[in-house]
Amino acid sequence: MKPVKVTDDIYLIGDSNITDSRDCSIYLLNLGELVLIDTGAGLSVNGLVRNIERLGLDPKRISNIILTHCHIDHIGGAHEFKKRFDARIIMHELDAEAVERADNRMTAANWYGIELDPLPVDVKLKDEEERLTIGGQEIVCLHTPGHTPGSISVYLDRGGQRILFGQDIHGPFLADFGANMKHWQISMEKLIALKADILCEGHFGIYQPNEKVTAYIERYLEEYGD
Repeated sequence: MKPVKVTDDIYLIGDSNITDSRDCSIYLLNLGELVLIDTGAGLSVNGLVRNIERLGLDPKRISNIILTHCHIDHIGGAHEFKKRFDARIIMHELDAEAVERADNRMTAANWYGIELDPLPVDVKLKDEEERLTIGGQEIVCLHTPGHTPGSISVYLDRGGQRILFGQDIHGPFLADFGANMKHWQISMEKLIALKADILCEGHFGIYQPNEKVTAYIERYLEEYGD
């Protein structure tokens, strides 16, 4: 399937329907430089590259890959993108360790039957909020633990809209992954407070306007609340 346009500069280039059933939602930001938000499970890199080319963009311009957490369906393709395009890998330090040592349990690679190679992380985020400037655009990375200890959410203000990449808001929440429901609830309240116009979720698509973004997050707060 073809990539999906989110805004003039943001595209959904892969997910379980577009590329491979094991893939999360993979987003591409065209900021002059290209930025990937997550990379799928690693078995559809060629398809992702083709989808970038279908948009009339050059994959060689991929400069940065932001990994929202350590699970294989989000990080599996990062090694190949790094190898092909020398992209900088960015993620939170609390999840980076599992990726760097190719921990098959913490990354859930054993669930998918995928062999994971160790992946060095170039930039390890540490603070509650960190701001990156890529292609002249400010990108905000928020530490939003809950699903995993080092889960992050990403947002940017562009074209008069606030676009939020809130991956795996829905869970699952498993002890093996270091999940923490109290932390997750606090994280979700932070995301609601952003008043995002568009939510690009990790598996279940794109929600807009803000009323639908808020309703989506609140649905899970109600489902998993005390």
